[in-house]
Amino acid sequence: MEETAGIQCGDSKNGKEVEKECSFWSYHHGALSSFLSILATFPIHKTIFRQQIHAFSIHKAVCQLHHEGLCCLYRGILPPLMSKTLQGTLMFGTYDSFLSLLSSNTSESYMLPQRWAAGFFSGSVEALVLNPFERVQNILQDGRKNSRFPNTRSILQEFNSYGLKERLVIGYYRGLGPVLLRNSLGSALYFSFKDPLRDSLSNKGLPSWLPALVSGSINGTLTSLMLYPLTVLVANMQSQVGGHEVLSLWKSMQSVWQSRGRKLTLLYRGGSLLVLRACPTWGITTAIHDFLTENAGRDRRG
Repeated sequence: MEETAGIQCGDSKNGKEVEKECSFWSYHHGALSSFLSILATFPIHKTIFRQQIHAFSIHKAVCQLHHEGLCCLYRGILPPLMSKTLQGTLMFGTYDSFLSLLSSNTSESYMLPQRWAAGFFSGSVEALVLNPFERVQNILQDGRKNSRFPNTRSILQEFNSYGLKERLVIGYYRGLGPVLLRNSLGSALYFSFKDPLRDSLSNKGLPSWLPALVSGSINGTLTSLMLYPLTVLVANMQSQVGGHEVLSLWKSMQSVWQSRGRKLTLLYRGGSLLVLRACPTWGITTAIHDFLTENAGRDRRG
């Protein structure tokens, strides 16, 4: 969810070919950085999820996880590990592809509307591909479902027992609307402002790796916080499975709002840990991608 390969390597006369070559590095290193970051930050993510579901304080959420034991701490990691690795490839690769389609320009900069549109479409692709992973992950992370759904296979068996329409609507693609809105807006915001912020910091005489790290951390974290209520709504909708549990979008929104005492501050429960997780995740991912893209462009020109 850069001014990417084509932007940084676009000064060669074969700009489009350079974009394709550098996009390979975006796919590869985006996947690698996402894989490593989810391993490091999964316990934080799970604590945030418990706050989203139960409106717990940090202390109470941590105590609940501690009571369940270390063996359950990484329960549910497989779906996010797979989805985040895939997300790393989609986030950078599809953005490059859409940006190339939206503009014939191969100069060193793209207009804000082009970056926004490419990011929006990239986020929409992410949502369509990754929604089933997030759906399974949110069920596995809900402690209330431990006995009913002990593993991923049990969840898939439940979904596959539905008819075709129900399998998609209340099964794999439960909560697709809010996910589409969150991912498309998130990617559009991230790609629109990440590079301008990085470039402004580059003029301050900082070490070459620091502007991308700071830009990714600030931009990614602010975007995540801005869209956090949508993430809370998605978590609650996707933790519902079958029968009376499954509520409409409007009723789900009302349920979440009422369960938070109709207070925006309680709706942001988990936001503090979100910052703790988002800062290193977005910063490292951005820094790795920009570093490798820059070096790929330099090797191409050399």
